[in-house]
Amino acid sequence: MFFSDQKLTSNMLCSFLALLLPLVVNSHPVGRSLLPLDCEDIYQNGSVHNGVYTIYPTTADKPVEVYCDMGCTEDENHKDGQWTVIQRRMDGTVNFYQPWDHYKEGFGNKNGEYWLGLETIFSLTWRGKYELRVDMEDWEGGSAYARYLSFSIDSEGDGYAIHLDGYINGGAGDSLYYANGWKFSTYDKDQDNRNSNCADDYDGGFWFNSCPYYANPNGLYKGKESVEYGTGINWTFWKGPYYSLKSIRMKIKKVALSEA
Repeated sequence: MFFSDQKLTSNMLCSFLALLLPLVVNSHPVGRSLLPLDCEDIYQNGSVHNGVYTIYPTTADKPVEVYCDMGCTEDENHKDGQWTVIQRRMDGTVNFYQPWDHYKEGFGNKNGEYWLGLETIFSLTWRGKYELRVDMEDWEGGSAYARYLSFSIDSEGDGYAIHLDGYINGGAGDSLYYANGWKFSTYDKDQDNRNSNCADDYDGGFWFNSCPYYANPNGLYKGKESVEYGTGINWTFWKGPYYSLKSIRMKIKKVALSEA
């Protein structure tokens, strides 16, 4: 196949890979299950475009829809793609003030705002070693991220406690350090380290240690006006406690063998 010297656009490259990858996968079996576990498996099976796909993190009879960030529009060689998005806020169309069972099973619109589900996140991180990246945008056109080279959560019996390590600063600051090791809380299941219920006080379920806290990705979608201390979609170490973000996205992928 012939290409001119003009640099390929991201869409041209993604289209080319979409044609090429199925041939590569079919010609060189890699011993993967026919049912994809996560978005990396989706990519390896030949689907390279961002979008909603079906994965099977537990069994064949329990499919889960998820948005896959394949990196097409951000990185032409996909080095920073193949992410399984576990949470996304972008326009306030989904209410994240939800009970425990909803956070456990997942809710929202996979083409828009959603929470993947604690049980699915646990199943993924129990079966493999994953990293976490949190991408965020402000209302002035700025963006930043926080990356953790090791991410997992415990089972429901252990409160879906979060475990993080290997922080890399992408300009956002480590606002999750205070949550590390702590259990998940919702307004109807209080597992934080405070007399009151942080999830109820701050309008969304999350891994709260105590409150005020430093990260509240599942808080109320407030818009660009200044908010009360710690409310809204908050990432304190980037924009401070009185600022609610325009968007935030939490996504995971398996750690590369060279980094494991």
